[in-house]
Amino acid sequence: MTNVNYILKVKDAKITDIQKALLQAGIKVRSIQEVHKEEEKTGEEAK
Repeated sequence: MTNVNYILKVKDAKITDIQKALLQAGIKVRSIQEVHKEEEKTGEEAK
């Protein structure tokens, strides 16, 4: 068995939701780590 690391970029998802979705797809999850979090800019902030 080979262990592989992936990086996901998601919107509006919690770690538990990601883990449940992967498990339902038959993917075994060893760990999930939050690496970076950024807030989306609203109309005024984007200018």
